Amino acid sequence: MSYADIEIGLTELGKKARDGNLAIEDMDGGTFTVSNGGVFGSMFGTPIINLPQSAILGMHAIQQRPVALNGNVVIRPMMYIALTYDHRLIDGREAVTFLKRVKSAVEDPALLLLDI
Repeated sequence: MSYADIEIGLTELGKKARDGNLAIEDMDGGTFTVSNGGVFGSMFGTPIINLPQSAILGMHAIQQRPVALNGNVVIRPMMYIALTYDHRLIDGREAVTFLKRVKSAVEDPALLLLDI
């Protein structure tokens, strides 16, 4: 499933939710959750898996933070992300690779559009 396919599915579910037509069956059988605590100002946190899901990605608020860049301290927008996953199903290598792809996509959204 491509990012575009996911976006189409999310759009359809969003419309159902706004129209009051979202059913339990529409949410049943999910294996992955994206939790956006950042909209509530969350800076850090560890998302907890709800069975039968295999993983949950927690995305937190974007805040200006000091970071080192080429030996200088500069202020940059920073967003912490956290991935909790079931190690019986997902190896750490794949989880970290996924997090690195999420990071790259957040930093350069064109990657999503180009499906790279």
